[in-house]
Formats: sequence, C-alpha cells, structure tokens
Amino acid sequence: MKNTLQDIINKTKATEKQYAAERLAEMNSVNTKANRRDFLKKTALGGMSLTALMGLSMEDTMAETTRNVRRASAPSDLKITDLRYCVTTVLGRTAIIRIDTNQGIYGLGEVRDGADPRYALMLKSRILGENPCNVEKIFKIIKQFGGQARQAGGVCAVEMALWDLCGKAYNVPAWQLLGGRYRDNVRLYADTPTGNTPEEQREKIKYRTETQGYSWLKMDVSINQVRNIPGTLNNTEILKQNSNQWQGGYMSYANTKHAFTGVQITEKGLDELAKIVHEVREMVGYEIPISTDHYGHIDYNNCIKLGRALEKYTLAWLEDMVPWQWTEQHKTITDALETPTTTGEDIYLLENFKDLIHNRAVDIVHPDLASSGGLLETKRIGDYAEEFGIAMAMHQAGTPVSFMANVHCAAATQNFLSLEHHSVDLPWWEDMVKTTGGDKMIVKGYAPVPLTAPGLGIELNDEVVKQHLHKSDSSYFAPTTEWDEKRSHDRTWS
Repeated sequence: MKNTLQDIINKTKATEKQYAAERLAEMNSVNTKANRRDFLKKTALGGMSLTALMGLSMEDTMAETTRNVRRASAPSDLKITDLRYCVTTVLGRTAIIRIDTNQGIYGLGEVRDGADPRYALMLKSRILGENPCNVEKIFKIIKQFGGQARQAGGVCAVEMALWDLCGKAYNVPAWQLLGGRYRDNVRLYADTPTGNTPEEQREKIKYRTETQGYSWLKMDVSINQVRNIPGTLNNTEILKQNSNQWQGGYMSYANTKHAFTGVQITEKGLDELAKIVHEVREMVGYEIPISTDHYGHIDYNNCIKLGRALEKYTLAWLEDMVPWQWTEQHKTITDALETPTTTGEDIYLLENFKDLIHNRAVDIVHPDLASSGGLLETKRIGDYAEEFGIAMAMHQAGTPVSFMANVHCAAATQNFLSLEHHSVDLPWWEDMVKTTGGDKMIVKGYAPVPLTAPGLGIELNDEVVKQHLHKSDSSYFAPTTEWDEKRSHDRTWS
C-alpha cells in the first residue's frame, strides 16, 4: 500500500512539474493574450505543490488552492445601485448608459441613435436593488416601457448593460450566456462611398473594399437623387415643400407614410435610378453583395416598378420599401420580385416580427438590437425566423457599445448574414473604447468575436468619449438621483 501511494506521489510530482513548466511557457509566450496571462497567474498555486495537499479534506484543499484568486464579484449577491449616462455626437446624438452595482463592477449599454436618454433614466427606479444577473426577469419588468423604433431605446440600453454586467460577474463573454457561438468573426456591411466624379468614387470604393476589406456594401437608391432631373417624377408638390426624409413637421413629407404622398417614378426616373446602380455595380463588381435602402416615400406599386428595374443587378436586398407595419404590402412586394426584401430596424420585440415571419412577407428580418429588445430578444427573433427559412441581417448605427452587443448576438445566432457598421469613416470611433481582450474591434471587414473577454469585452476610453460629448449635454456619468424614486403603479392589468 505504501509503495502504491509512493508511486502515486512520484507520478503526481512528475505531472505537476510538467504542468508547471507548460504554464510558465504559456505565460512567457509573446502569443499569450494579457487576460489569459493574468488568468494563469491568478490561478497558480503560489508554489504549493499538489502533493502537499494530499492529507487535506476537499473543503480545505479548495480553500487553500483558491486563497489567492481574486473574484470579480459574488454574482448571487449583486445589486443594482445606480444608472448614469453621457450623450455622444455619434450619428448626431447617441447616449451611453452605465449601470453600477454594490460590488464595484458595472455594465455599459446604449440608447439608440437619435433617442432621448430619458427613455433609460425613467427605468432606473424600477431596477434599483435588483440583481443584474436576473436579466430576463428585469427585462420583463421594464419591457412595457419600450415602444417601436427609438422609443425602445431605454429598455434595450438597460438590457445590453445587464448582459455586460452579468458576463463580468461570471467572467464569461456575453455570447456564452446566450448559448454559445456559431462563428469567431462577424461579417460587416458598410456604406458605399460616393464621390464628386466617377474617378473619385472608384478610388473610394477601391479603398473601402481592398484597403479596409469590406466585402458587403449598401447604397441608397432614392427619388431624391433624381428629383432635379426633369421628367423623372410626377406629383412632386410635397417634395417642393420639404424633401428631407428624416425631419419636418407632422404633415411634412418626412412624416407622411409612403402610400399617402402620391409621388410616382416615371420610366425616365426608373432609367436614371438604374443607371446609378449600374455605375456602382460596374465599380464594385458582382462578387460583393450590394444592399439598397432609402428609396423615398413612394407607394408599393412604385416600389415594385423600381425593384423590377433593378433586378438585373443582383442586389442583396431591398430594405424598408414601405413602413414595417404594412405586412400585406410587404408580402405583395416580396412575391412580385426576385430580389430579396427586408425590414425590421424599427420593430420592438419578437411578437411584432411574427406577422412578417408567419406570412413570409420578407426574405430577411433586419432588427436593430437597440430597438428590437436587446441581445436575447434579438437572438430569439433570429431563431424564430430560422424556423421559417428566413435569414437575419442586423441594422446598427451607434457607438462601439451597441456595436459589440450586436457582435455577441450575431455570434450566437445561426441564420445571421451581416451586421451594419455605420461609422466606418469616423476616425475616432474605434478609439472610444478599449477591448479588454486586447483584440482589434474590426479586421478587414469583420469583427473578431471576443473569445475570452467577459461581458461585451470593452471599457470606455474616457478621454476620447469626453472629447465627443454632445454640446446640449456635456455631463459625464453625473449623479441621477432625481430618477431614483418611482412614482407610479406600473401593472398593466387589474
């Protein structure tokens, strides 16, 4: 028996020596990432050999071997203590929120571009004291306060921050909490650059595809691009008043739904718009997918005419041709065309995607995670669409915070196609954050998925963010005690 025990001890010592050498070699390797090296150091036994512990009980052994390990938190005891924000100039105006806890760790989220941070602040009193790791429970508490498009911004910001916090608490990436990943790199799509001359545009496209490495592009094919060419449109009185698709009074063109403007595209107009796509396709080639968007407020009949005029260019999709609420019109367009169709960037919650999916009214669902309900709800949307043979692309136009939330969600969703990156040419955009895993955020048109970094895998670069605060609100995560008190009864049923 003693000889057997001695043999075990000798073998254990030999194994231990080899293991220690392997750990030391990995720690000293230039290829070992900082967070992995830190993990190896933290989990070392501090020189105490395994054989020295052979006489201890399991409890004492665990206590001894983990006595020098620093824990980020005790997840079961976490409590939300605060919610603060800052407003950046990304996409005009985009707010980042921070949820703090009683254990010093925090989570980052983002209120969708163009949305008011007060959509998030009003939720503070409803989540104080909750354990942030109960993500689904908190989401059910607050989801009634979200609405379509930007009105969902607060709920989605909180949900993002909770997954960031939960991942940090358990020291795992957010994609792992969503069930694991399907891919290590997330494909991105970017705007097709324009130029003052065809030669200038050709050079910009070459830079976008060859130097920057983007292998999927998107372009606008708008009636505004031909409105100054005589004979291309008719019934343009509403355009003369205000042709801006995004801003205007309640009865302006911007706020008149597509079917009610009466604007029509003539044959000449179709030819001119087709010429624009033809020129871009000639510059880009046919290997790279090109998606299209922002056609202007025209009815579904004109959408079909335009779609048919562009079919020979093998476009990746036609996006948001009519308001997302009009399922039957989307289906009519989809059934009439060979080019794939998509909508969804303004839809909140899976329940509002179901009509489109059940009726196969689009070929691709296109949620914006900062409006659709956050990481888990967006994954549910993708999973549900997959059951009906429908793919998912993802709209994204925000700071690196929502960008990384999208990357984790895309990594965890099988039927994912491509993720929008709307700030490709903003030189300081990537500098707003530091990746905690040491990886680059974007490499040749793809976003590497953080494989070990916990949560979303980023921390704010405070100095850079402070340089790009919106002039209307230059505060930086200042106290928000005025939002601590809940003053209503929130139950929606009697």
